Amino acid sequence: MIKVGVYGATGYTGIELVRILRGHPQAELAFLTTEPFEGQSFSDIFPGAAELQLCSTGQADAGAVDAIFTCVPHTIAMELIKRIYRPGLKVIDLSADFRFANPGQYKQWYGVEHLAPELLSKSVYGLPEFFREEITGYEIVANPGCYPTCALLALGPLAEEGLLQDSEVIIDAKTGVSGAGRKASLNTHYVEVNENLVPYKMGRTHSHVGEMELILSRLAGRELKVAFTPQLVPLSRGILSTIYVRTGQSAPRLWELYSRTYAEEPFVKVLEQGTPAQLAYVRYTNDCVIGVHDMGTDGLVMISAAVDNLVKGAAGQAVQNFNILFGLDETAGLRTASGRI
Repeated sequence: MIKVGVYGATGYTGIELVRILRGHPQAELAFLTTEPFEGQSFSDIFPGAAELQLCSTGQADAGAVDAIFTCVPHTIAMELIKRIYRPGLKVIDLSADFRFANPGQYKQWYGVEHLAPELLSKSVYGLPEFFREEITGYEIVANPGCYPTCALLALGPLAEEGLLQDSEVIIDAKTGVSGAGRKASLNTHYVEVNENLVPYKMGRTHSHVGEMELILSRLAGRELKVAFTPQLVPLSRGILSTIYVRTGQSAPRLWELYSRTYAEEPFVKVLEQGTPAQLAYVRYTNDCVIGVHDMGTDGLVMISAAVDNLVKGAAGQAVQNFNILFGLDETAGLRTASGRI
């Protein structure tokens, strides 16, 4: 068994990660950390969950595990990883701290200096469908953000084939409230969110824009810009993205491209032509579903895509990367139907 530690186990992503790892055939949970609930059992916080003891970050023995998952906020993650990293330890970081190889780009989008620039060369961007072979050669995997995961899987085939005619891509994405994290805030208060739909951080102001532009440009081999409108909807989980592009290709031709690209991918499903992506197709799964749609005007095509932001957008993809790092079946632990933790 592979001994695993989870830092930040009582946030929404951490909870989902524990649920998945509890059903993983090769993972053994060695420790779960939390600051608010130190010393309590996981089941004390989430009745009906596993009776696993929670400890503080300082009490966790990173030297006794083979892999760690960091489900803590950006800036905190890089400090933690800098302190505990050792050669041979596999690290899957769910924060944004290792998604940029250039520390200057990290500062540009997150407003702080990177505290572990010496570790950036040891990290890789963990989008398996496009960087699977690279992931196997690294010890630190930067798990992609939830919005970028959905958008990049939707746009990746077009970028690789050089089919994005415009230098700017328009992405409209709607997300459930869990994407904002478990910490209470006015913007995610029930009364503020219920029966409402709120765009926020429009244009190029959301920090995930930098991540999307970086990877899209890398896949395309030229600089691409993203105009991004995230919207908060009164749902617990899920992301639905609608993306408008001109490619010079018909929707049926693009559908064939997507079908070929993802034919062997276990977690990406290309829907029948004309069928739009829906959140209902992906909830509690590690799947991304993609639809291709002819908009009936001047070659404009719409790509729709959906993921569960807590699974394929976070914890599930992290386990997928864990499986790749350890040479396991990539679907291990990710095909179970149980929702229990």
